Amino acid sequence: MRIVLQRVRQASVTVAGRVTGHIGPGLLVLAGFAPADTPEALEWMARKLVNMRIFSDEDGKMNRSVLDIAGEVLVVSQFTLLADARKGNRPSYIGAAPPPLAIPLYEQFVTLVAAQLGRPVATGEFGADMQVELLNDGPVTIVLDSPE
Repeated sequence: MRIVLQRVRQASVTVAGRVTGHIGPGLLVLAGFAPADTPEALEWMARKLVNMRIFSDEDGKMNRSVLDIAGEVLVVSQFTLLADARKGNRPSYIGAAPPPLAIPLYEQFVTLVAAQLGRPVATGEFGADMQVELLNDGPVTIVLDSPE
């Protein structure tokens, strides 16, 4: 599993002209899943992202988590995060979980993040052509891979 975590002032996802998810200050999470991802990896990643101290404290130091600031989270599936572009100019996506595997992983991950956060998580729409808008704060962008 690989995620791209962005600290945002706001973010939204639109599918076919309809907003499927919108947040204010918090985290935009782009999430890609691999066939070998385990429930333990999903849980580790959910816990890691909600506790990541990337929000400023009163001294301007990145010392607060999305939990600490009562921020929101928007999770968007993105299989292209697992692209392999080492050969040629056309990325290969064979490292990404196919939809029958990825959909339950995505849904479980969203559930785990919501449980860690203690409130609902906004989402995109798996497999849809999505337009993601964000106001990156900082900018702060971090790539996290699961420990496996």
